[in-house]
Amino acid sequence: MPEENLTNQPTGNQPKNDNDVEANKIIAAMSYIWILCLIPLLTKRDSKFAMFHAKQGLVLFIAELVVSLLFFIPFLSWLLWILLVIVSIIGVIKAYSGEWWKIPYAYDLSQKINL
Repeated sequence: MPEENLTNQPTGNQPKNDNDVEANKIIAAMSYIWILCLIPLLTKRDSKFAMFHAKQGLVLFIAELVVSLLFFIPFLSWLLWILLVIVSIIGVIKAYSGEWWKIPYAYDLSQKINL
């Protein structure tokens, strides 16, 4: 699946609002740091940009919890944990850059979250 360049470009139901992106890119970047995804989910409900990243961050957070329960499978759990950390770091960078980055699989699941 080719990666689309979504820098400040609205896609689907994301409206183009540069003020929203600039005002909320720091809190959107926090969405990918483990449980901090709850901060924008609870405080920035009016920001499409923050909620877009917060929902994806919530999906990654839940995935991290599930992987943590797989500690008894050493190689698989470490591999998945490293993958999730890398995706989270990329998410922080993309959100801070003001991009509407759709994480494969996580984006689809995040669209099912209705908050």
